[in-house]
Amino acid sequence: MITRLFLQSHRVPALSADDSAALEAASSGTASFAARRIMVREQTPLDKCTLLLSGFVERYKDMPDGRRQILAIHVPGDFVDLHSYPLKRLEHSVAALTPVTVASFPHDAVRALTERSATLTELLWRSTLIDAAINREWIVSIGSRGAAVRLAHLFCEMFIRLGCVGMTRDAEFDLPVTQIDLADACGLTAVHANRMLRQLRERGLVEFRQGLVQILDWDRLRDFAEFDPAYLFLT
Repeated sequence: MITRLFLQSHRVPALSADDSAALEAASSGTASFAARRIMVREQTPLDKCTLLLSGFVERYKDMPDGRRQILAIHVPGDFVDLHSYPLKRLEHSVAALTPVTVASFPHDAVRALTERSATLTELLWRSTLIDAAINREWIVSIGSRGAAVRLAHLFCEMFIRLGCVGMTRDAEFDLPVTQIDLADACGLTAVHANRMLRQLRERGLVEFRQGLVQILDWDRLRDFAEFDPAYLFLT
């Protein structure tokens, strides 16, 4: 399951039997977290990385005035903190948005993977670089895109990423987060996010209701969001 999800999420067709077995064996086990549970606190020393197997996870920073900026939303197949392997800590926190199951990879096991296989080294490095590319695209959204476009772009991204791991149904998918979560991910207030979601619905582009996203017109939504999936490096 670990190998399948990881490869699906990055559109990698296959690994050798030896590399697949090594990746599976590198996990020290699985754990579950309840929704809204903090999984990693910023600046806490770490000795393992975490691969998300089910559910949704956020990376975030809390501001002194109580505001939260969500830095990333992770889906099954993502390493949520692979960069903790060389850094040994995170400058942000990680929390479960929904009930989640994760697989743990001790840093020593990650090192062993990189020492035994050039293919696995490249795959792990590629995962980290794609994570950084998504982060840069989010920065562009918050810095340069209008509020409604930010939300539309996020819905487009999640539709593509969830589709990679078989979690979409035709033109809809589950995104069990709140309007406040969407606002925190897009740098908006909850009130402003609510207005923009209504605008997207009234334009006949997309509807978000109780954790379900229904894309009403994919081509028009993609154009409105100025969405180009090249930054996901799925080809």
